[in-house]
Amino acid sequence: MDELSTKIERTPARIKTDKLESTRIGKKHGHERAGFADYSMSQVIFEYHILRQVIFEILEEEAALEVRERDIIIDSIEQAVNDAATQFSQTLRDIQELFMVTLTHDLRNPLNVIKIGTQLTLRRLEQGDSHVNIAATMLKAVERLNSMIQNLLDASRLRAGESLKFEFEECSLDSLVQDVVEDLNFAYGDRFIVVSDTAIRSNCSRKEIRRVIENVAINAVKYGAANTPITLTLEQIETHISLTIHNEGNPISSDAQSILFQQFRRTISAEDQTGWGLGLFLAKSIIEAHQGTIEVESTEGKGTNFIIKLPKLAY
Repeated sequence: MDELSTKIERTPARIKTDKLESTRIGKKHGHERAGFADYSMSQVIFEYHILRQVIFEILEEEAALEVRERDIIIDSIEQAVNDAATQFSQTLRDIQELFMVTLTHDLRNPLNVIKIGTQLTLRRLEQGDSHVNIAATMLKAVERLNSMIQNLLDASRLRAGESLKFEFEECSLDSLVQDVVEDLNFAYGDRFIVVSDTAIRSNCSRKEIRRVIENVAINAVKYGAANTPITLTLEQIETHISLTIHNEGNPISSDAQSILFQQFRRTISAEDQTGWGLGLFLAKSIIEAHQGTIEVESTEGKGTNFIIKLPKLAY
């Protein structure tokens, strides 16, 4: 007991050193436990409950601890639990991220083989052949899988605090939108209409802006009214470039709008759809990396507009 009391009267410097050491030990403990396949957070916490009980039993064999002494021990154990639990969760997330990145990388090669084989098959088939539609559907499915894999990889980079790497160049947005729509009309039928000014140029990553447009446009197919036009309106305004993607159909509720751009979040209407719930989250990240904005407007009777704003090319 005298030894414990002596430790209680330690200097501020000693208190700081002890806290740092306690944090280090707690984090190390949580990290090690996360590496055990069948270990859970509740088991980590239970270990500290046992530790506290053992400490009290040993120290109180001769005499009861004072309230101040008990409080110091309890505070120390609680801080250790917090440190261990935090590190346990972080280590599990790191393991999951590593598994996900490894898996997605490993899936890329076989998918590319399937994609190339399907493209070659499509080229060799005669127009009107009954197998053309089958091959086209296969190609669309492979491209969707590739897109999902890329979304996972990019989301994991963003969660790790990394930024997405883009190659910026001067590009013609009107021709880019037209190219995207031609591909979409081939894949989904002639539902897409472009209304565009000409000679609209911006400094951007052509690949990533294309990805955003495709994502939002395909969402319009999934969640908009069937067999109705989807309009892409590109215009150059005094202060910026605006691209509006419009579809008819039921409006998106205000509650759903509030989570649309969050990762791994899906609205009720999207629960039956395939995907990770990452598309709009990444679209927002890409547009913001271009110093732009993306927002949604959706009302009864007027359909849904996704409005993308990008900076004009500076001369």
